[in-house]
Amino acid sequence: MKNLPMDLLRTFTTISDLGGFTQAGEVLGRSQPAISLQVKRLEEMLDTQLFNRASGMAPTEEGQMLYGYARKILELNDAAVARLTIPSVSGAVRLGLPNDFEVSFLPTTLSKFANAYPDITLDVQTDLSSTLREDFTKGGYDLVMSMDEYPTENFRDDDCIVEPLSWVCGPGFELPVNQPIPLVLYPKGCIYRHHIIQALNKAHIPWRVLYSTSSLLGLLSAIEAGLGVSALAINTAPVALSEHGKALSLPHLGQVTIGFNYDHNNLDPAAALLLDYLKRGLLDAHQNHGFNI
Repeated sequence: MKNLPMDLLRTFTTISDLGGFTQAGEVLGRSQPAISLQVKRLEEMLDTQLFNRASGMAPTEEGQMLYGYARKILELNDAAVARLTIPSVSGAVRLGLPNDFEVSFLPTTLSKFANAYPDITLDVQTDLSSTLREDFTKGGYDLVMSMDEYPTENFRDDDCIVEPLSWVCGPGFELPVNQPIPLVLYPKGCIYRHHIIQALNKAHIPWRVLYSTSSLLGLLSAIEAGLGVSALAINTAPVALSEHGKALSLPHLGQVTIGFNYDHNNLDPAAALLLDYLKRGLLDAHQNHGFNI
């Protein structure tokens, strides 16, 4: 029975995530020839081609199959190393999250973190980004993930990503004829709401707020039921609703910045570990573009 070397699997998944040998080499601290050699070794071990060199390094069907296994293997490896080699960390972290991340990548990421660090207590609250940032400045949170306009100076480059916004609507929804567009929105202060209204006003398209809620599940339920149209960051948009939204031919919504608010000079070890998990989870979600429902 062959044993797949962990370093080869990590190189393979990094190439798949970043889309090239050079980019993977920069992240892993290896030269492009060294990365190429590792891929060649892995392909020889498995006697199969993992990347289609003629199609911009797209994974082959076998490569896609290996990617799923490799990610699970690496996650188990990293969890074992974290539990056995990293000194025990305890404490409590007060975490603030935007409403629309409740059902995307965060539950899985937080579950992995809790399993890896059972002695760290998480106190998680969700709210509008504007409210989260305000409460953070008042000392209400140790760590806050929030959305801001793009471009912004509120986050360091390594603390954020930039996401385009996507129109979302339910199956069968059609824009009304000679009537204002019905909108399903978060309350005032939401960055999505601002972008939606700004885009429609600029395009001289009449609109009305039909349904407003601070609950993500309430928002998604109203959209799926066909009450109206809304928008989310592609990172958090259910794939099905986003695909329906593309067919509406509505104006471009622009981009938002998703990043982390914390005290760079006074972040305790427990919060620092959580921040690392969240950054990796956000990057993965960013690369996968949306979630299925």
